[in-house]
Amino acid sequence: MASVVEYKGLKAGYHCGYCDSEEGKASSGMWAHSMTVQDYQDLIDRGWRRSGKYMYKPVMNQTCCPQYTIRCQPLQFQPSKSHKKVLKKMLKFLAKGEISKGHCEDEPMEPTVEDAVAGDFALITKLDAQCDLRTLSGDFRESLESEEKKKIKSLKKEESNELIQSQDIEEKLGSGEPSHSVKVHTVPKPGKGADLSKPPCRKAKEIRKERRRLKLMQQNPAGGLEGFQAQCEPPALFPAKAKSNQPKSLEDLIFESLPENASHKLEVRLVPVSFEDPEFKSSFNQSFSLYVKYQMAIHQDPPDECGKTEFTRFLCNSPLEAENPPNGPDCGYGSFHQQYWLDGKIIAVGVIDILPYCVSSVYLYYDPDYSFLSLGVYSALREIAFTRQLHEKTPQLSYYYMGFYIHSCPKMKYKGQYRPSDLLCPETYVWVPIEQCLPSLENFKYCRFNQDPEAVDEGRCKDPDRLQVFYRKAVMPYGVYKKQQRDPSEEAAVLQYAGLVGQACSERMLLFRS
Repeated sequence: MASVVEYKGLKAGYHCGYCDSEEGKASSGMWAHSMTVQDYQDLIDRGWRRSGKYMYKPVMNQTCCPQYTIRCQPLQFQPSKSHKKVLKKMLKFLAKGEISKGHCEDEPMEPTVEDAVAGDFALITKLDAQCDLRTLSGDFRESLESEEKKKIKSLKKEESNELIQSQDIEEKLGSGEPSHSVKVHTVPKPGKGADLSKPPCRKAKEIRKERRRLKLMQQNPAGGLEGFQAQCEPPALFPAKAKSNQPKSLEDLIFESLPENASHKLEVRLVPVSFEDPEFKSSFNQSFSLYVKYQMAIHQDPPDECGKTEFTRFLCNSPLEAENPPNGPDCGYGSFHQQYWLDGKIIAVGVIDILPYCVSSVYLYYDPDYSFLSLGVYSALREIAFTRQLHEKTPQLSYYYMGFYIHSCPKMKYKGQYRPSDLLCPETYVWVPIEQCLPSLENFKYCRFNQDPEAVDEGRCKDPDRLQVFYRKAVMPYGVYKKQQRDPSEEAAVLQYAGLVGQACSERMLLFRS
């Protein structure tokens, strides 16, 4: 099944949910009737993002709050001090029912409602009615089948080439070793009152342990060390020094074993977003009730703005076609709800897309009664660990996309705390480490991150005549279609669309024209 989209053009001068500007926002949008996971992967790598079936791309040099696509590198990720506090807080709660008072210092904020489309609600509602695939489906599927058969050979060849290229890129990007936070005994600098002839200072605890070890050895020369280990710690596989220098992995911190009499049980379930899936269907009402509670308590939404229709449209309807290739993850690709079940009830839901090269976070809603568990941070760390798990079977799936980073909006800067991470250059669509971007963002809202002035967008549309159009039940190249059109505004809209989606997507996706 090919991707089918309707381009809706550029919309400027409307309300921004980030800075509350009445008319500072500008973005381009399109409605996706259906979309392959590869096409959506390529689109988010060009700055697009979805809300339900509506795809939008901020006009970066015009919009009041530029939104930069951000991705984290899970394979090199090391949890920060505040991340560890959140994970330990969860373990204490599960093990003993302990509720910590107050929030951790420097704790990142919970993700907020998708302000990005705050001004698009009316438009999306209208499009939802106008662009329902059911009005197209019969004719559409029929006329596509023959086209698909013709294309399938060339597409397979193209996809295998892209996969090889992307794997090469992944290998280059993923070769960096993780940065461990190792404590190193440093000798004080000369001139600071240090006597360099003496050994470095040792902690009193270490000195006491050493004295005790010597005493035990004197009492029992043959088995002195065994006695010491029996009284203190079990024998380690590695020397004590190596052990103390090895930081706990993210998985160690998340999956630490709980006592048999633990106060609570937490289970995370991955459910495909489909009303045909029995698990999704059976948990729908509970999940929806949680969404309403969250929106009303955290974002002060009135009840009429968080009904079943809104919930389904934004968080259950997805254009992504589920795919289960043999070399893909066991769960397949597509849209999912990651449900957090505490003692048999849902307390949080992370809406995610699993794509060929990444897990993309769409949204999170949770029970406000459990805010003390910092579920926004906790779920992000679980999603990073989940990406690492998927990577084991599907090596090219190695990134975690966190949506948009908005430097000019303080409540959205928390995403920059998951390191190492990269921001997408809005002009050349290459990834740049966030550390290199921040100095420029301190001075300017809009920045080109690629430092090479000669660099251009390599994926730009160079040949719009090859763009695929779906018109009057037939698929044709734009070169053929434009000969039948006399409206000059039609060409401008098609070329604008081609420039935004790039050559590869313009040749694979079908642009619906009525």
